Amino acid sequence: MSVLKVIEVLANSNKSWEDATRNAVKHAAKSVKNIRSVYVNEQSAMVSNNDITEFRVNVKITFEVN
Repeated sequence: MSVLKVIEVLANSNKSWEDATRNAVKHAAKSVKNIRSVYVNEQSAMVSNNDITEFRVNVKITFEVN
């Protein structure tokens, strides 16, 4: 039987929401092992001069606890 834990992570990117999600997983992987999945809970963006300047995500990362 596996025990799983979920953490919530906020991340951003100036390219896309997908890139922001990748950044969240990459950063979490520095301190969390056995990542199983990522769920994008919320997306938002910052706008300046009628242009998107930053993509933001709030994700839930699930990992297995040993």
